[in-house]
Amino acid sequence: MSRINPTFDRLKKRGQSALIPFIMAGDPDIKTTEALVLGMAEAGADIIELGVPFSDPIADGPTIQAASHRALQNGVNLKEVLHMAERLSGIDTPLVLMTYFNPVFRYGLRNFAESCGRSGVDGVIIPDLPPEEAGLWIGEARKVSLDTIFLIAPTSSSDRIRLVSRYSRGFIYYVSVTGVTGARENLPDDLEPAIKRIKEQNKKPVAVGFGISTPEQAKKIGLLADGVIVGSAIVKMVEENLRHPELTLKVKDFVSSFAQALKS
Repeated sequence: MSRINPTFDRLKKRGQSALIPFIMAGDPDIKTTEALVLGMAEAGADIIELGVPFSDPIADGPTIQAASHRALQNGVNLKEVLHMAERLSGIDTPLVLMTYFNPVFRYGLRNFAESCGRSGVDGVIIPDLPPEEAGLWIGEARKVSLDTIFLIAPTSSSDRIRLVSRYSRGFIYYVSVTGVTGARENLPDDLEPAIKRIKEQNKKPVAVGFGISTPEQAKKIGLLADGVIVGSAIVKMVEENLRHPELTLKVKDFVSSFAQALKS
C-alpha cells in the first residue's frame, strides 16, 4: 500500500500541508542524491520527489534541464535510480518518481511498475502521459499499489479536472503557471480560485508546484492547498554548490526553512 494517502491524512488532522521537495537523481551523483534525500527527510519533508534524468524533459525549465543533463553525463539512468530508491526504502518518507514516458516504455510498463513496488517507490508522475492514454500503465501500477499522479493546469477545463480527479491516486498535481518549471518571484493572482475550483470537483489532496521559490510563498500556498512542491529553487542550490563540501547541509537547512514555514 502506498504511504502517500496516510501522510496527507495525518497532516490534515494537524491542519498542515505537505512539503514535497524535488531533486534530480544523480545530480551531482547518486551517492550525494542519497545523502540529500536523507537530509531532506530529517529536515521535515513529508514526501520526496525524485526526478529521473531524461534527454528531452519537455515540462522542465533551464534549471532542471541542466540538472538532468549533468546526471545523464554521470551515466545515471532509470535502473540506477530504482536501485537507489531500494536502498532508501527504510526511510518513513514516501518517495515519488518524476519521469517521462519514453524511459518507462523502454523499461516495460509491467517491469517498471513491479520494480517500483520492489524498490519501495510510492508514486509516479509522468507529465507527458495524459490520463486518456494511460490505461495500460494505470492497470500495471494499481496491481502493485503504486500511485499515478496526474497534472492539472490553469487552462484545464472542468471536464478535464473531473477526468484527472478520477484517475489520479495519491494526490493531484496542480501546475500553478502555464509553461515549464522554474522559480518565480510572484505567485499567480488566480491561484486561490483555481485551487478552490479543483477542490469543488474532487476530494483528493491537491499539491501545488511550478514556481515556488521561498518559504513565504510556500506558507501562502499551504493555507490553500494540501501540499506544496518545491523543485527548481532546490535544484538551483545544488547547481550553485556542486563541489561544496557542505552541499547536503545547505540543502537540508533550505528545506527545513520551508518545513518550518508550513508547520508554523
